[in-house]
Amino acid sequence: MPLFKTISVNSQTTVKIWKIKESYEALLQPLTLKPESLNRVLGMKSELHQRGFLSVRHLLREFGYTDQDLYYDTNGKPHLKDGKHISITHSFTFSGVIISDKEVGIDIEKQRDKIAVIAHKFVDYEFNYIQPTDEDYINRLTVIWGIKESLYKLFATPGMLFKTHFLVIPFMLKDGNTIAWIDYNHKKYRYQTAFLEFEGFTCAYVVP
Repeated sequence: MPLFKTISVNSQTTVKIWKIKESYEALLQPLTLKPESLNRVLGMKSELHQRGFLSVRHLLREFGYTDQDLYYDTNGKPHLKDGKHISITHSFTFSGVIISDKEVGIDIEKQRDKIAVIAHKFVDYEFNYIQPTDEDYINRLTVIWGIKESLYKLFATPGMLFKTHFLVIPFMLKDGNTIAWIDYNHKKYRYQTAFLEFEGFTCAYVVP
């Protein structure tokens, strides 16, 4: 079972990460999917996406849930029927799930140089403490993206912009955590964030 990592964030919050090594068939075989989930996975053109989708259902099982316990709202945000909060991510060969009593968000990203090309689209304030000449520029950009993506998943409000409404307080990679803010509709929200790197990937997650 390639459960890669379990992180106990606090007494109400747990992160589980899966390393996707199995074939599509091996992932599908032990699962009981509801009809809409089966239709969704069969309709995916990429086997990478199919395996990511199925590995998330295996992570649900690690938490004691099934595919039947999961549903999505009109904004595409996942929910659990028992009222616990959940966020989901998958990227290439890794997937992750965070479950908590509070609103949460999680993101896994592959570290790639091309993130520098789109940095201007999601970074504003953060350019005060990171520069393209920094040795760890790509990795810290990936952390910033991951935190902002996690905030977006948590808030799930159409119209929010990474660059305009989300702000990540200065950090170093060795810190493993920082504070982030959402400034939206004349209200400010403060979040604890954490991040970790493994095998060329970055995982970030946020909790209020």
